[in-house]
Amino acid sequence: MSGPAEHYAEGVTFDQAEFAIRCEWGLRGMRELAPISDVVVIVDVLSFTTALDIGTSRGGIIFPYPLNDASAATYAMTLDASLASAGRGPGFSLSPGSLESLPAGHRLVLPSPNGAAISFAADHAVVLAACLRNASAAGRMAARLGSTFAVIPAGETWASGELRPSVEDSMGAGAVIAALPGNRSPEAELAVASFERFRDDLSSALRKSSSGKELMERGFELDVELAAEWNVSWNVPRLMNRAWVSALVG
Repeated sequence: MSGPAEHYAEGVTFDQAEFAIRCEWGLRGMRELAPISDVVVIVDVLSFTTALDIGTSRGGIIFPYPLNDASAATYAMTLDASLASAGRGPGFSLSPGSLESLPAGHRLVLPSPNGAAISFAADHAVVLAACLRNASAAGRMAARLGSTFAVIPAGETWASGELRPSVEDSMGAGAVIAALPGNRSPEAELAVASFERFRDDLSSALRKSSSGKELMERGFELDVELAAEWNVSWNVPRLMNRAWVSALVG
């Protein structure tokens, strides 16, 4: 009796090309969908893209980086930028609340293993960042810039390094997709269904999620509440010359 197949059938593609709106998880999802999409939208609600929305809305210039180690400090030096505190330490960090005081023009390297890693690897003409706070604004901006869309929920990372799909990023992706024109792939429809299921009480859903509970237990309840705010921002971060800047001024 033969074992499970180790390889996908030759010629099978996973780019959802017959649909205008595509959705797939993580770095691999971005690499599958981006080449045939006009616009890539990265979603990492807790907390990278929420932090981007807050930081760039204040005029900050934020450089993504996939690792938070000695190489991040070296990278920051080459960019004449400061390095965010590891984790959610003092000063500017991955905590969205910490970026509410980011000065205009401040150059910040912001590492994370999920949203920042995907951003750092993105090689596409139009890459936007979205979260619940700016979901409709991001959808409208994307629709002005193209007609086919790759919406990429970042997910979280297990200690083993494997992708952990997360409810908050599914909801965030769905909120963006709901604002986009065009026919949706089943994967995109599933994300919208997730958003619609929880849209009447996003705060409760995020607080009860695994990621939300982790942050609250560490004392970052404000970050969860900031991430749960829906359509409170008209700012849309765009990746330009390796940096996230506000599309309103970039």
